[in-house]
Amino acid sequence: MMRRPIIDRELHEECGVFGVFGVPGAASLTYYGLHALQHRGQEGCGIVSVDDGQFRRTKGAGLVTEVFDEGKIAALKGDMAIGHVRYTTAGGGGSENIQPFLFRHNTGDFALAHNGNIVNSEQLRRYLENKGSLFHSTSDSEILAHLIKKETKYHDRPRIYSIVDALNMLEGAFSFLIMTANRIYACRDKYGLRPLSIARLGGGYVVSSETCAFDVLGAEFVRDVEPGEIVTIDRHGLRSSDYSKYKRHQMCAMEYIYFARPDSDIEGCNVHAYRKESGRLLWREAPAEADIVVGVPDSSLSAAMGYAEASGLPYEMGLIKNKYIGRTFIQPSQELREKGVRMKLSAVRTIVRGKRVVLVDDSIVRGTTSRRIVAMLREAGATAVHVRIASPPMTHPCFYGVDTSTYDELISARKNPEEVCAEIGADSLVFLSEKALYEAGHHEELCTACFTGRYPTALYSSVETANKTKN
Repeated sequence: MMRRPIIDRELHEECGVFGVFGVPGAASLTYYGLHALQHRGQEGCGIVSVDDGQFRRTKGAGLVTEVFDEGKIAALKGDMAIGHVRYTTAGGGGSENIQPFLFRHNTGDFALAHNGNIVNSEQLRRYLENKGSLFHSTSDSEILAHLIKKETKYHDRPRIYSIVDALNMLEGAFSFLIMTANRIYACRDKYGLRPLSIARLGGGYVVSSETCAFDVLGAEFVRDVEPGEIVTIDRHGLRSSDYSKYKRHQMCAMEYIYFARPDSDIEGCNVHAYRKESGRLLWREAPAEADIVVGVPDSSLSAAMGYAEASGLPYEMGLIKNKYIGRTFIQPSQELREKGVRMKLSAVRTIVRGKRVVLVDDSIVRGTTSRRIVAMLREAGATAVHVRIASPPMTHPCFYGVDTSTYDELISARKNPEEVCAEIGADSLVFLSEKALYEAGHHEELCTACFTGRYPTALYSSVETANKTKN
């Protein structure tokens, strides 16, 4: 599993998926959809299109704008396509792991794209290999394709039966798009851990990990794919099948806190509104004697606005993010990486000088970024820095597609809030309560496993790997 150096530690979600059915120029629309989902994965992307039963694919490492040009998009003909943006976690990097995957089979070719993580992938891979499967990647996503083809009782019946059988063997978090020559299947895990939504566009449909991609295309939101549901999209329209009667709505809390774009709606809740309300609740739980409120760009700005609004303190842009800086972790030396980090984020001296600052951030992972930002504000003249985190302490690894799968990556797994405060050099530090996570979005269910250790699924061997680093 590939890991970033500590100096550039940020949270990363595994990926995003996007699909188009029944709209001319589907690959071009998918390109724009993936561009809107670029925040969900920056290391690789791909598109598979279908035209008259012929599958075409383009994929590569890098951003959407780096992998595709007009010529490559024009070559992806057809009114049906699926696409994927990837950040490496399960299975590691390498071009063979860039999706969508394309499979050739005598019963019909199909393509597949996946957002999430299969926690019983090791057991399923071993099981399938023992039955003769040969894997072309190290990604857990490929397992579904082998299950669809190998483990069905219904070889002579419609593919939906094979998909139902296969999905019921998976444990974990997933949103899958499966594209055949004539239709797209949109599938979501029974716990509802990962988002997936459907919209209408012209005479067809689009499917996306986030609704922000619909706005780019002018598509009209129809509904979310429900947990445990397979939505078949073809010339008949939308048809629903349940592969599981066990249905929960345990959306990953980090989708609201950090991963999703603020203009997305997840299960009827706007992400910006959620973050702003969490900021208001954070002030109610942890007021601070200060002069200004500053948010860490970009995902913490909404929470900072809420904190400022509730407290009556002015919200100021005390930190500026340079959106055009290169990826600091590939710099050739530690010294250059340090300079790269300073180029990425800078304090506005005239705003923070002589001020007591409330610094609002969405989360603390290792603590290295928080320590640098607090030091940066002090160097710029801040007389005090009170850190307020719009989520609880992250004390447990995530096994559902977020790249925190070991305890040694989490400072709050080893230190209490007072010790973390000392570690990052803040005057005070308070985390949002778990109760407030539910209150901010009027939720009855959420996955808060990274804060509480209450995992909604069985974990198989994943927890063993995490515990090895803890002990």
